[in-house]
Amino acid sequence: MLVLLPPSEGKTSPRAGKPLDLASLSLPSLAGAREEVLDALVRLCAAHPDAAMRTLGVPKTQPELVALNASLRTAPTARADAVYTGVVYDALSPATLSTAAKRRLGRQVMVTSSLFGVVGMADRIPAYRLSGDTTLPGLGPVAAHWRAHLGPALLDALGSGLLVDLRSSMYAAFWQPEPAVAKRVATVRVLHEVGGVRKVVSHFNKATKGRLVRALLEEGAAPKRPAQLADALRDLGWTVEAGEPGAKGTQLDVVVSDL
Repeated sequence: MLVLLPPSEGKTSPRAGKPLDLASLSLPSLAGAREEVLDALVRLCAAHPDAAMRTLGVPKTQPELVALNASLRTAPTARADAVYTGVVYDALSPATLSTAAKRRLGRQVMVTSSLFGVVGMADRIPAYRLSGDTTLPGLGPVAAHWRAHLGPALLDALGSGLLVDLRSSMYAAFWQPEPAVAKRVATVRVLHEVGGVRKVVSHFNKATKGRLVRALLEEGAAPKRPAQLADALRDLGWTVEAGEPGAKGTQLDVVVSDL
């Protein structure tokens, strides 16, 4: 099983740690593509900070985010599961996982990243500011860049296992599995139900996805098909409705009434 999470806009800057080593990251075949994005981002922020603020959508009150990007090559790093923050990661709470679940986290969970393509949770990275809808001078749209590079690396990482795709729509645009592997792809939608009415609510969606991943890791579940994932989640107490398999996989609706 391979779980793909979205990144968080907010990140915790490591206070100490070795500088970034692209060669040490998961999926080393992406090193060249990562270097291209890193070079474009650092060059923009170091040479043209005002333009960088506009390009990156940085508020005028936070120029330090541009300076952060300019120093990415020498900035301290920490494990990705300590750098990414926000609702998904608060609910997942990597630091409080059991020892066995932490090992599974490092092997089975990856984060989609505008800067790195994808990273493993144990990969050491710096904090950065770069959204998935950004167009960088000299590189072009970040999403298009990763569409040209991610496929082979992710398919290799997936192997014959199940892909649990929890990415937001912005980051799903970085890579879509081929129809040939669709039978091994499960996407998850969280529906908040109140008074018989169901709707997608961002906070419930993110928090529930974090909790789902946490529960699967603690349980040691190893589903190989979407139907098996649905059964595993039901066994863990979730209400799950499975859609029909399609060219992009099988959508699982997880219905919640509260957090």
